[in-house]
Amino acid sequence: MLILVINPGSTSTKLAVYEDEKPMLLRSISHRPEDLEKFEEVTDEFDFRRQLIIDELKKLNVPFTFSAVIGRGGLSKPMAGGVYEINQKMLDDTRNAIHKHACDLGCLIAHSIAKNIPGCRSFIADPGVVDELNDYARICGTPLMHRICIWHALNQRAIARRFANEIGKNYEDLNLIICHLGGGISIAAHDHGRAVDANNALDGEGPFSPERAGSLPAADLVRLCFSGRYTEEELLKRIAGQAGLMALLGTKDMKEIESRIANGDEHAKLILDAMIYHTAKYIVAEAAVLYGKVDAILLTGGIARSEYVIPRLRKRIDFIAPTYCFPGEDEMEALAGNALSVLTGKVKVKTYV
Repeated sequence: MLILVINPGSTSTKLAVYEDEKPMLLRSISHRPEDLEKFEEVTDEFDFRRQLIIDELKKLNVPFTFSAVIGRGGLSKPMAGGVYEINQKMLDDTRNAIHKHACDLGCLIAHSIAKNIPGCRSFIADPGVVDELNDYARICGTPLMHRICIWHALNQRAIARRFANEIGKNYEDLNLIICHLGGGISIAAHDHGRAVDANNALDGEGPFSPERAGSLPAADLVRLCFSGRYTEEELLKRIAGQAGLMALLGTKDMKEIESRIANGDEHAKLILDAMIYHTAKYIVAEAAVLYGKVDAILLTGGIARSEYVIPRLRKRIDFIAPTYCFPGEDEMEALAGNALSVLTGKVKVKTYV
């Protein structure tokens, strides 16, 4: 069975074609800032990115005979983990979601391409809004709001299953703390196959990251909101997008930052060490969620390749449990595998309601 995988990101759109489990091609289409800045909202990029995907497939002479098209899930609303068939309700909720991210385009484009191919189905799997939190994890100190999680669910679950397979166990048999180190940093406690605690890595919880501000002093934030210095839109960008390393150092490029440090930039060292410090603090906090019974800590994402960050992070967290590194992302393979599992009857597809 031929499966098309679509994974839109902030600055690129990844696509892959799998024949059953075998990857036939993998491409990443980069987007220049000037190509995207003309769009008011990320969902306005739909036609632009969809056409780029179609043009790339045609250029590579890929036949449009897919059994399924699976996209990275969007941020429509909290839902249980699993594979979902894309329906009109999901499309409507994604277009009207409060949280906006390039991943929202995954289900929109996947459905648009699949509907024009006879017999082709469209899916998403383990979107970033997968919510399996314990009830008390949702409570914060005011009735005006509650905790939500937006995290790298797809990659974290893929890495968890990969690790479990490598040690001859099932994901459901293990207690894991998993940290995805990317443009945003998400940290989750996995209790026997269920992520019972995870942060909102998109807009305001956890450590600061290359693009995110993370948790901020609440009263200072409120005062800033009423200072008249910034609009609502400007402040939201200062929390997600133009925040973290980007705001503090003027770049989110880890190689550039590490080069600055190697050349004696003490300020760059202070900021990156602070990100490592806060990340370690949040990782260790998840050990309390699991009553200290942690089989392993797994580090993944692009920054897991950093020879500066990882040794310093491990030095602060290794006392909790053995730490293992899985650099990069397994998202494309995970998406293809989820689609194939449904097509072969190994997994029952869920209905979005």
